[in-house]
Amino acid sequence: MKADKKQTKKVKPTPKDETPEEIVADCNLDSAVLELRISELTEALQRERADAQNVQRRAEEDKLKWAGFYKAQVIKEVLPTLDAAEKALELAEEVELSKEGEGMVAVLVKLKQAMEKIGLERIKAEGEKFDEDLHEAISVDESDGEKEVITKEMQAGYRIGDEVLRHSMVAVRR
Repeated sequence: MKADKKQTKKVKPTPKDETPEEIVADCNLDSAVLELRISELTEALQRERADAQNVQRRAEEDKLKWAGFYKAQVIKEVLPTLDAAEKALELAEEVELSKEGEGMVAVLVKLKQAMEKIGLERIKAEGEKFDEDLHEAISVDESDGEKEVITKEMQAGYRIGDEVLRHSMVAVRR
């Protein structure tokens, strides 16, 4: 059997000519270096946390932006159906409907309500001042009255918030 060797910690030998004051000064110097390093690492950690929060915020903003974009794209595809629904509702007011016709009117009303619920807003046109950001003039009316006022709406325009999905097609008094 081998004899057990005692394992001892290696201790840094202190020079015999070093005074206790010098040893304390070395310890103070080491603690100052450590405090500086701790401060540097703390600052680096704070920067990393701020960067991570910024990335998370930007990702959330991008998510909302893309959700709005796709919502607008889907609604643009549905607008012709909404136009047909509005025309059907206008006609339904003029004639007496069967029970099936009344059911269809109820479906059309629900469609309009659903579009409004998700933020679709019809752009006001007739009687309003012409605004090229909201309206597209496709006809000019030479009648008397206030100028640059919309006299007739040919096709409804829609928007969601500040984004115009489709300009109103209108006749404008010149």
